Amino acid sequence: MDKQTMIDHLNEDLSGELSAIIQYLTYAAKATGPYRPQLSQFFLTEVADEQLHAQFLANKIVALGGEPTTQPRPVPVAKTNQEMLEAVLTAELQASKDYAQRAKEAEAFGDKGLAVQLEDMVRDESGHSEETERMLRDWPL
Repeated sequence: MDKQTMIDHLNEDLSGELSAIIQYLTYAAKATGPYRPQLSQFFLTEVADEQLHAQFLANKIVALGGEPTTQPRPVPVAKTNQEMLEAVLTAELQASKDYAQRAKEAEAFGDKGLAVQLEDMVRDESGHSEETERMLRDWPL
């Protein structure tokens, strides 16, 4: 694993975090119905974690000599509360998978601190996906 490949992969992750921030802010605004207050709050609470992840990634990219991306991944269109939660679950599961892979790459790259931080981010994203899965269980039709 060379430095430029590590930078490129971290930029892919940063793009995902920027997308997550937009996704959560948008979905908080779009939540409807009797669960709106709780869903809106849930989405907004997640923004802080995603911002911390994005900031860490941007800082690490610069420390490695790269330029942080400003381009988010596309945000899935979701019209209902359930579709929003399902889209969030998909994104969080992908982020967990990506960070687990990136931690292995960081280890191979020889950056133990980065590997440990990425493992912490796997834990964060796993927690988000578990909470979202619980919310989707027995979702009223």
